[in-house]
Amino acid sequence: MTLCLSASFGNRNRRQRRIAVSVIGGLAVLAVCSIARYYWPSEPASAQWPNRQREVAAARPTGGQQRAARTDQRAVQLAGATRPTGPKSAPRSASKPNKLDVVAEVNGERITRDDLADEALLHYGEAVLESLMNKHLIAQECRRQGIKITREDVDAEIERMATRFNLPVDQWLKLLENERGIKPTEYAEDIIWPTLALRHLAGPRLQVGEEEVRKAYETKYGEAVQARLIAVGSRQEADKLREIATREPEKFGKLAKDHSEDLPSAAAMGRIQPIRRHGSFEQIEQAAFTMQPGEISPVIQAGGQYLILKKENTIPARPVDYQRVKPQLEELIRDSKLRKVSNEVFQALQTNARVVNVLADPEKRRQMPDVAALINDQEITIGQLAEECIARHGLETLEGTINRRLLEQACARHGVEVTDADIDAEIARAALLGVPPKKDGSADMEAWLKQVTEEQGVSRKVYIRDSVWPSVALRKLTEGTVKVTKEDLEKGFESNYGPRVRCLAIVLGTYRRAQEVWEMARANNTRDYFGDLAEQYSIEPGSRALRGEVPPIRRHSGRPLLEKEAFRLKEGELSGIVQVGDRFVILRCQGFTKPIEVDFATVRDEIHQDLLEKKQRLAMSQYFDRLKDSAEVVNYLAGTTHSPSKAAAGKSHLRPVPTGK
Repeated sequence: MTLCLSASFGNRNRRQRRIAVSVIGGLAVLAVCSIARYYWPSEPASAQWPNRQREVAAARPTGGQQRAARTDQRAVQLAGATRPTGPKSAPRSASKPNKLDVVAEVNGERITRDDLADEALLHYGEAVLESLMNKHLIAQECRRQGIKITREDVDAEIERMATRFNLPVDQWLKLLENERGIKPTEYAEDIIWPTLALRHLAGPRLQVGEEEVRKAYETKYGEAVQARLIAVGSRQEADKLREIATREPEKFGKLAKDHSEDLPSAAAMGRIQPIRRHGSFEQIEQAAFTMQPGEISPVIQAGGQYLILKKENTIPARPVDYQRVKPQLEELIRDSKLRKVSNEVFQALQTNARVVNVLADPEKRRQMPDVAALINDQEITIGQLAEECIARHGLETLEGTINRRLLEQACARHGVEVTDADIDAEIARAALLGVPPKKDGSADMEAWLKQVTEEQGVSRKVYIRDSVWPSVALRKLTEGTVKVTKEDLEKGFESNYGPRVRCLAIVLGTYRRAQEVWEMARANNTRDYFGDLAEQYSIEPGSRALRGEVPPIRRHSGRPLLEKEAFRLKEGELSGIVQVGDRFVILRCQGFTKPIEVDFATVRDEIHQDLLEKKQRLAMSQYFDRLKDSAEVVNYLAGTTHSPSKAAAGKSHLRPVPTGK
């Protein structure tokens, strides 16, 4: 049971990479922190509208205190970008009337905009600065060439994209926000504007020729070949498989399933998407279109693999009027060219630009404390960067700041102090679980810190602040509240050393599908057929890839219904449908493991420590939940308040509050 504090200190951008930092204990208990990464130029999502750049540059604040006193104008402009009124218009984002000097109150204690700016800079400063620098480069080049991308241009492009997916604009924007976490303003400013800007900067390189359109037409509407595929990495193995397939072509599907290294097609008995002209490797197309139905191809070397095809049939061309679809095809070709050409344009801008990243250079920070970067001698100030971080990540940053403040208040009330020694001990605890110890058996803290910060993409400071400190604080606040009973020890011994059930399992997402699969399994209750069903239907990747094989099920593992069903089965017997959370599981018993012969007294201390740690983590989680439920929190940035009077009755009460504190 792992304590996750992602809702507490971590929700640092749900739409980008989630960074779960392991916690201390049996599996580890450190809070979760997620850092947004705005990569360029892999996605056209890193340029702003020139007018927004000028709004930001006009502020030019010079420090933390001045950040709190900046004008409300930019917040209104950033939040209030809306589509022109009309039947298809949709708001870019909810408008905020001003910039708040106080962004939240936690049990009467204020969190200021300065506090939020500092936290946002700490967590997102480097990534957002990279995005801002890239945007400055594009905006500067657009101004140099006299290129203007208007609000109307952006709106028209958004409408074009929505139309491509057969959606009204408001539904398209809502879909992006719900499914990908991209806010309407962010979509317009950070994706659509730079895409249009780079399209203009690319110029003639995006032109589409008649031959390209003809090929695209043939690819999309011309005849295609339905085939099966076997892909392996060895020529010798390919020759062997082809010999078998040629001799027994009816076994091609099984050969693909058992031997092909292309897992998606192997799972489908070798079936692949129809092969079309000008759509893949020339060698594959040449073979596919010259073969007869049922014929086995020679071994084809392509894409670093050795391939064998079996042609099933030819799909006739579709009678679509070329002139009618030509404009759409030109658009698709132009869009496909855009990323490659945009990358080239942007790389050229970077090569020719004078870029100084002050934030990343400690010496330059001392020389220019109020400057984050210089782009061709144009400043991006620390204040601008802080405001951009808040504009993008203010809500999730504030959520983490509020939860940390709750813990700080609890520590102050109970006289709990988190010392450097406590921090080191917690890191050492995680290191012993996460990396090999040093030769003397002690924790290799440096190796652990290097590994966890590199893997999670965070600095040591952020890791300690968001993960280690909260874990230490909660551990000390709940110290002495957890006990391990005799019954706990007995269950722990049985769980770790008692018999386990060896099972095959199929995991389904709906009860209806589970019923269908269960009926098929009952009609042919053999291990091989159950494996076939797992491979075809299980939605859990491990059981699907291993044809139903899962780790043996033990007692007291936290899944009582599954355990009860598994331990009542006899070898070869099929279980009923067992609901575990929102999934439905079908088991086939393969027998039982033998208990491990070990003296209870020998392992008692080890079991005790493991159970103590697990119960401690649970107590920490429950304590923090109570802490949040009993708090009076007013979030002016989100416009909500949490009332402990309702929470005390077991309800979390959120109500709107007026902005403009």
